[in-house]
Amino acid sequence: MSYRVLVADDHPLSRRAIRQLLEGEPGFEWAGEAEGGEAAVEAAGRLLPDLVLMDLQMPGMNGLEATKRIKALYPQIRVVMLTVSDDVADLFTAVRFGAQGYLLKNMDPDEWMTYLRGLLDEDSEISRGLADRLFHSFRSAQQPLQEDPASSVLSARECEILSCVASGQSNRQIAERLVISEHTVKNHIKNILAKLALDNRVQLTAYAVRHGLTQFGHSSEDK
Repeated sequence: MSYRVLVADDHPLSRRAIRQLLEGEPGFEWAGEAEGGEAAVEAAGRLLPDLVLMDLQMPGMNGLEATKRIKALYPQIRVVMLTVSDDVADLFTAVRFGAQGYLLKNMDPDEWMTYLRGLLDEDSEISRGLADRLFHSFRSAQQPLQEDPASSVLSARECEILSCVASGQSNRQIAERLVISEHTVKNHIKNILAKLALDNRVQLTAYAVRHGLTQFGHSSEDK
């Protein structure tokens, strides 16, 4: 299967570099490009790509607002934010506006492609590094963890899988860790999303971090 990708970025060099990267990878097809948020919304409706790579900061309509509009009009289109900032506040805002993922522009190209393939295959939608930053940002800011309602609605196995997802593990890694099939992992994740009224794995990660359900949160140093 080939995934069609639209890139929205106000810098021509960035768009060119991303295009060269995608065109060199099997399974990805260049759908088009946009120079700003308004153009991205228009192009998304006209081209109906599988994925939009959306720059966070653009003049005029920024990437967050463009994402919000695209997801409202075309919820089937996946959106991944592109930024040079690893500000956790930006991640949570992007998730709230409907983004499925978040990529740092300075990441290694191989990490980019591994991340995108996992996202499109519904395998892994957040990198381990970003999961680490989420957790440590909450700890360093000493933000109080919110009361956890998950334990009352999720089974012990589902709580375990939620923790694995939040630590950036792929379906395959979770399956190997828990000695179950990847199909079983996917079914568990669908059930967890439904029970918690969440839409995607990035939201699951944000939820787990806020409620102290990551594996980092259960480490010995936090007990």
